[in-house]
Amino acid sequence: MKSSRIPGFYKMPIRERVRIVSEFAGLSEEEEKMLLSFNALPENIADMMIENVVGCMQLPLGIATNFIINGREILIPMAIEETSVVAAASNAAKMARPEGFKAKTTEPVMIGQIQILNPLPDAEEKIEENKEDLLNLANAQDKVLVSFGGGAKDLEVRKLSDEMLVVHILVDVRDAMGANAVNTMAEAIAPLLEKITGGKALLRIISNLAVHRIAEAEVVYKKEAIGGEEVVDKIVKAYEFASLDIFRAATHNKGIMNGVDAVVIATGNDWRAIEAGAHAYASMNGYKPLTQWKKNENGDLYGKIEIPLAVGIIGGATKVHPMAKISLKILNVKTANELAEIIACVGLAQNFAALRALATKGIQAGHMKLHAQNIAFMAGAKGEEIDVVAKKMIEEGKIRMDRAKEILDEIRKK
Repeated sequence: MKSSRIPGFYKMPIRERVRIVSEFAGLSEEEEKMLLSFNALPENIADMMIENVVGCMQLPLGIATNFIINGREILIPMAIEETSVVAAASNAAKMARPEGFKAKTTEPVMIGQIQILNPLPDAEEKIEENKEDLLNLANAQDKVLVSFGGGAKDLEVRKLSDEMLVVHILVDVRDAMGANAVNTMAEAIAPLLEKITGGKALLRIISNLAVHRIAEAEVVYKKEAIGGEEVVDKIVKAYEFASLDIFRAATHNKGIMNGVDAVVIATGNDWRAIEAGAHAYASMNGYKPLTQWKKNENGDLYGKIEIPLAVGIIGGATKVHPMAKISLKILNVKTANELAEIIACVGLAQNFAALRALATKGIQAGHMKLHAQNIAFMAGAKGEEIDVVAKKMIEEGKIRMDRAKEILDEIRKK
């Protein structure tokens, strides 16, 4: 049986890590070479994806180990530049074993908004009377989506003022993020809405606040696995701080998004849309944490996350970018909902790791080694010099560029 528990993975040479991931995920020889090339996006594809291309900006792609989600062992690709994020997620997942994480999602329903200006007084009633015709017109725009069980399912009307109302078309987008399908349907029904309401349709666009497309994940950390009941209490108090204070809540949620965004980027999804939706969702009743933590009846730590995740496994960069395709293959997901469940679990794990560090030894301790190594490298250290310079700076508590250069000079004079 395959296991995501790979002791010493972080110590292995990159080629050995790639070999293990390849064996786990059944990657082809070509896909292995792609990972090892560190140059996976060809010029012609880059030039097709966006305008005015002059090069590629790459991010490191790491693998979070130890995850069990809904009983399945999973290796998780994460694309991110920030030190310690992949390690923190892996360690948090390790402490959650053997039960791991449980996750679920709602149906993949997105909202398309049609803004109506100066509607007649009875516009809301007229829209309701003509709902079936509007939905049929919308579904005529994407018969393939409808054939897979998706399509426009309902309409909602919200009166924003006497001069403005907004119609929400609710579209099941199946395994896509859904922007193209939703925008096409919103634009298609706008002329009929104008006729029905007597108003003028202005904006016709998807909403990134995907309140109907929610992923939930939960986990129980045994008190013995995380440092005892005192640590449980401290983490709960740290969560309460975020629930009461918007300044802390912003940073609390940023830590969650460290994990969320890294998987979203690795799989070629739109991380700006995910960020916008997550923070808007956190703000619906005053800005609040996206997670909850409490001590259960056994004295263990229970955590839960609830977050809108409009991600896809078809369309956009998910099927164009070579690394996105490899990342999805490593995850072995069959539906967009399954991908959303995984991402929610990573966000929850990331939050646990941050809160545990903050509530015990402080966040800097875990960052210092890699940060010191980065400073040593930037100071000009090479090969074994990097670890020597980093270790010396950590011992002295002086992790600065000027000190790194001094230590490097001392080493080279010996």
